[in-house]
Formats: sequence, C-alpha cells, structure tokens
Amino acid sequence: MAVANQKGGVGKTTTAINLGAALAEMGSKVLLVDIDPQGNATSGVGIAKSDITHDIYEVLIDEAPLAPAIKHTSRTGLDIVPATLQLAGAEVELTTQIARETRLKGGLAPVLGDYDYVLIDCPPSLGQLAINGFTASDQILIPVQSEYYALEGLGQLLQTIDLVRKHFNPDLDILGVLMTMFDARTNLSAQVVSEVQQHFANKVFKTVIPRATRLAEAPSFGESIIDYDSSSRGAKAYRELAKEVVRRYGD
Repeated sequence: MAVANQKGGVGKTTTAINLGAALAEMGSKVLLVDIDPQGNATSGVGIAKSDITHDIYEVLIDEAPLAPAIKHTSRTGLDIVPATLQLAGAEVELTTQIARETRLKGGLAPVLGDYDYVLIDCPPSLGQLAINGFTASDQILIPVQSEYYALEGLGQLLQTIDLVRKHFNPDLDILGVLMTMFDARTNLSAQVVSEVQQHFANKVFKTVIPRATRLAEAPSFGESIIDYDSSSRGAKAYRELAKEVVRRYGD
C-alpha cells in the first residue's frame, strides 16, 4: 500500500508509521518502506541514520537485495527499510535506468511472503520515486488535511495514478482517502471533510485523524503514537483506521 500525496505537510509519514504500528499491534507483520529522501519515517520509528549500512537507495539504483536493508523497530511486528539522504539523488539517477519504474516492485518481490502488509511512505512529489511506489502497490491511501486547499493538487495525483494504471500496474486502486489534522473546534474542518466526501464518496475513511499535540511529539522520540501515548486520541484514531484498512482489504 502506497501512502501518498504530493502535497507536503498532510500527515503522510505520520499515517504510514502509526497505521503500521496499529496493524502490528493487531498481530500483523508489517514492513514500512521509506522512499522519501527526507527519511522521516526512518527517524520516526527510532532508527538512527548512523546505524544504517544498507538502505532503499541501493535497492532502487543498484538493484541490491532488499532483505539486508530491513531493520526491526521497537514495535514487535513492524520492520522498516530505511532511507538516507543519498536517496535525494535517486530521482535524477533513475531517469537513465532501464525498467526504472519497477525497481521497487522487483526489490520487494522476494520478501512479500514474510509480511501481511507493506506500507510505502512516498515522497511529497510525483516523480520517479512515487511512481515506483505506485507500481509496487495494490492500493493507495491518500491523506488529506482538513484545511483550506485540501483538494488542491489531488487532480494531478489522480492523473498520475491513472497513468501508472495504464502503463505499469492495471490493478492499482485507491484504498481510501484519510482526513487528517481535524480540529473539532472549527467549522472549517467539518466543511472540508464534507467537501472531500462529496468528491470521493465512499472512498473516504470513516476514521478522522485529529490535530493533536501527542501525535506531533511522538516522532521526536522515535516512537509511534501507539507506543508513545497508547491512550491518546491519536492512538485511538489510528487503531480505528487499522480496523478499517483490514476490512477494506478483506473486501
């Protein structure tokens, strides 16, 4: 599953980490794949960049085996393929590579049987890295912030998804649109949710992720919200999202 939105600051990495942790808490084996050059998912699960000897860059550019790059996190059942800053060059380097759109799909193939879910944290852009994420996925989860301009740029994302379907991955589907950063104190958040629901209908998850201080704090401690504050609103919301994701995959 690719977690993607080319607009930054929408809770994409937060969702990838915390959905992964919530699924792992439910007993699933989950692999989080960080293909964002910022590497926020990597640091957000407590992996120090100094401890990384193999990362996703080598898989994409050198076609190195993915398995040696997998690291365990402190959450049982949640593993990660980390990203480092060298991934920033991959966007340009991939343009000259043969079969550049399927590098990630090929790298993941040998380990898919070891996991119930693979979550791919895509960069906030629609370049070669994101296309690799889409080509390797069955489904896309789109986080959308409950703020002005929420729908801005989503048309471009949907066009890219259609292009990937046409050329590389005909079975790719949108699993759902997730409303994030919801502030119950404002009318604006409710209005934006209503607007997105009109646009995407039954694709919008019933779960809404609140704007919450504890959610924002957790990554700086290298923990998911499930581990950082298990009883918080954010933890409860991501547990509900995990249940919805399991149901939708089951359908």
